[in-house]
Amino acid sequence: MSGEDQRQSGQGAGGGSRQDVRQDVRGVARGTAPAPLSILDLATVGAGYTAGQALAATTELARGAEQWGYHRFWVAEHHGMPGVASSTPAVLLAHLGAHTSTLRLGSGGVMLPNHAPLAVAEEFGLLEALHPGRIDLGLGRAPGTDPATARALRRGEHEDPDDFPRRLAELTHFLDGDFPDSHPYARLTAVPSGPERPPIWLLGSSGFSAQLAGRLGLPFAFAHHFSGANTVPALELYRESFRPSAVLAEPYALIGVSAVAVAEGGVPEARRLAASAGLGMLRLRRGMPGLIPTPEEAAAYPYSPAEADFLDDWLGNVVLGGPDEVADGLEELRKRTGADELMITSRVHGHQEQLRSYELIAQAYGLTAGQ
Repeated sequence: MSGEDQRQSGQGAGGGSRQDVRQDVRGVARGTAPAPLSILDLATVGAGYTAGQALAATTELARGAEQWGYHRFWVAEHHGMPGVASSTPAVLLAHLGAHTSTLRLGSGGVMLPNHAPLAVAEEFGLLEALHPGRIDLGLGRAPGTDPATARALRRGEHEDPDDFPRRLAELTHFLDGDFPDSHPYARLTAVPSGPERPPIWLLGSSGFSAQLAGRLGLPFAFAHHFSGANTVPALELYRESFRPSAVLAEPYALIGVSAVAVAEGGVPEARRLAASAGLGMLRLRRGMPGLIPTPEEAAAYPYSPAEADFLDDWLGNVVLGGPDEVADGLEELRKRTGADELMITSRVHGHQEQLRSYELIAQAYGLTAGQ
C-alpha cells in the first residue's frame, strides 16, 4: 500500500467529519454471555430443498435471532455455489430488514473486488436509508468464488489483490462525501446518502486485512470457522497494528465460529449433523460444489484416508454438543483468542435443526432481546 493510499484510506475510514468514536460498532452482551453473540448465515441450500426455501429459512432465522437476543445478523456473498443462496447481500439485507425491527444486519461480507466502490456505497446508503442505524458494511478482498466466475463478475477487468486499499479508500470517500478537490470523483455523489452511514468492517482469513484494519482503526472480523490455525496470529497482528481513529479508540475484533448444539445426543449427534457441511466443504475444495448433503449421505460416503483426515480436521474446528457443552466451548475459544464478539454459524442440512441449534445456544446463555 502506497503512502498516498494509506492517507486516503485513513481519511475515509477514520471519518474526517466524525468527531467522536462511533457507538454503533461494539456489540452488546446479553444474559450470562461474557461477550456479544451474533449470527453469520449463508442461506444454506440442502439436498431436497430449493433456494426459495433456504431464503425463507434465513428470514425465519433472522426473526428468531432478534427474539432470542443475538446482537447482529450477517449474510455473505458467494457465487457459483449451489449450496449457498446468499449471492447478493444487499438484496437479502433489504428483505431481512423489512422482517425485523431491532436486529443489526450486515454483510459478512461484500467482496469488494467484485464491485465498483460507487455501487457498494449506493447499495449500503440505500440500506441505511431503509433501516437507519441497523446496517453494517463488512468487506472482504477475496472473490468469494472460483477464478472463472470472478472473471465473469468483473467482465474481464484485471483485479490486483494489492489494489484493495485503494478501492477501500474510494468507497469510504463515496460514503462520507469527502473526496479531495483534486480527485477525479470529487464532484460525484453516492445517492442516497445522509448524515450517518454504516460502519465499515474489514473481514479476513489471514494477516493482510488484519493489519490494514488495525492501521485504519477499523473493527475486524476473522473467519475462524474456516481458518482456525490463523486466528490467534491474525488477531495479534490486528492489535499490534491498531491506531485509534474516529471509529474506534481501541481494537474490536469478532470471530466467526462454527457451532452446532443439539437437545439430545450430545457430541455424537451434533457431529453427525455437522458432517453434512463437512462433506460439502470437502467437495467444494475438490472443485465440485453442490447442495449440502444429508447426514445420511455424509455418514455413508466412502471417505479415503486423506478425506477422512480432512473431515476430522474440519469438524475439530466446530464447537459441538449439548447447549452447555457448546457454551463452554465458545467460552474457551473466546478466552484463547481474546475475541470481543463471537459470530456463530450453524451449517447443517435441515432448517429446523439449524434454527434449534441457535435457539439452544441462546437459551444456554439466557439471552433476551432488549436486555
